[in-house]
Amino acid sequence: MRWPQAPFGKALLRRRLRLAAQRFADHGWAVTPGGYFNGRRMACDRVNCFATSSHPLFDDWEARTSTSSEQFDEWWSERPHALLLPTGHAFDVLEVPALLGSRAVCGPPTGPGRATSAGHVRGPVAVTAAGSWMFLMRSGGTLAPELDHRVDVVRHSLGSWIPAPPTVLPDGPIRWKVSPQSIGWQLPDPDEFQAALVQALVALDASFLDLPVTARRRLAPPALPRPAGLKPTPTLRRAV
Repeated sequence: MRWPQAPFGKALLRRRLRLAAQRFADHGWAVTPGGYFNGRRMACDRVNCFATSSHPLFDDWEARTSTSSEQFDEWWSERPHALLLPTGHAFDVLEVPALLGSRAVCGPPTGPGRATSAGHVRGPVAVTAAGSWMFLMRSGGTLAPELDHRVDVVRHSLGSWIPAPPTVLPDGPIRWKVSPQSIGWQLPDPDEFQAALVQALVALDASFLDLPVTARRRLAPPALPRPAGLKPTPTLRRAV
C-alpha cells in the first residue's frame, strides 16, 4: 500500500518536523534532513538521484548533521524533509519485525480472563507503517549471536541512520510506540535489551513449533539464515 498524500497539510507537517528536530537537539541528538514524500516517492530534487525510498538529502550527510536552530529553519523552510537520526553516537538502533518487537515490548498476547503482561523493555520505540519496529538503545556492545544470523534484524550504528517521527514515507507516517519523552529520554542497556529480544525470539519459535503442521506450512519461517559473509550495508539498506 502506498500512502497517497501526507496526512497533514505540508506547512503543518514542516512545522511538526521542525519542532521534533528541536526537541532532539535539546537532548543532544543531532539530526539531518532526508528526501521528502512528493506523492510518489521520497524525492530530494537532485538531478542525479534516482532513490525512491528514504535517503539522506546530502551525499555527505554524516558531516552535515546539526543541533542548530538556525540550520533547522533553513532545512524545513520549504519542504517537509524526512527527519533522520544518525546512529552510533547518542544511541544505536535495532530494527526488527513487528511480531518480534511487540513481543519484546508487550509480552505474549492476552485474552479474556488473563492478566495483561508488563512490558519487557523500556526504551524509545519507533514503528513504520511497513511493519518495522526500531528500538533505540545505548551505543556499544556487539550483536547477540542469536540475532546476528537473522536477515530480519538490522543493527544501525556508525554510518547509518533511521527516519524519526513525524516523518512521512510512501507507506505512511513514522510514529512512536514509546516516545523518548514518555520515559524521560532514558535509553536501555544494549545487552539487557538484546536479552529481552532473544527471550521473545525463543518464545516465538516455541509457539511456531506448537502449531499444527498444516498451519506451519502456511506461515513463513520465523527466521531466514543470512548467507555466510553477507552483512547489510547500513547507509544503502533502507527498506522502510
